[in-house]
Amino acid sequence: MTGAESTVAPPVPLLNAANVLTAVRLLLVPVFAATVVAAGMTHAGWRMAACLIFVVASATDLVDGWIARRWKLITSLGKVADPIADKALTGAALVLLSWYDRLPWWVTAVILLRELGITGLRFWVIRHGVIAASRGGKIKTALQILAITWYLWPMPAAAAVVGPWIMGAAVVVTVLTGFDYIVQAFRLRRPAG
Repeated sequence: MTGAESTVAPPVPLLNAANVLTAVRLLLVPVFAATVVAAGMTHAGWRMAACLIFVVASATDLVDGWIARRWKLITSLGKVADPIADKALTGAALVLLSWYDRLPWWVTAVILLRELGITGLRFWVIRHGVIAASRGGKIKTALQILAITWYLWPMPAAAAVVGPWIMGAAVVVTVLTGFDYIVQAFRLRRPAG
């Protein structure tokens, strides 16, 4: 191969395993919401079903990211659709938990405002660089998923009291990582020199 020749990576197909899993997660959001409504947060069987749907949908987030990175299936659509699917699933869960008086509305508001704000920041700096998910951001996501799962599953009273502690930790990490992302965004936007 001469210096003038270069290898060009083949284009990544839009319809690939990672994007299909993201689409499945998006499609599971209304199914999950309907199951929570059917449960009314009182019917144990429907609550278990809602919880399992939530866990499966959340797991697709881990798997689609791994597939995209492992087999180099990262697409512009995936970069936009993946966080939208995440926010839709988590947002639906939080709003429904608050609607059924299982979670204070201020908790839902804090988490959703942070999530929407950071998504906006990412778009604001996209021409200057990418704000990658940090380790704190991954811990935040894990805590939110664990807390929501805890609230959804019909726990015995002795175990149910743990849920607010997990959610409290999720809120603290959510806020702290939000500040970290704000700092990163302003560093990216700062003119070089």
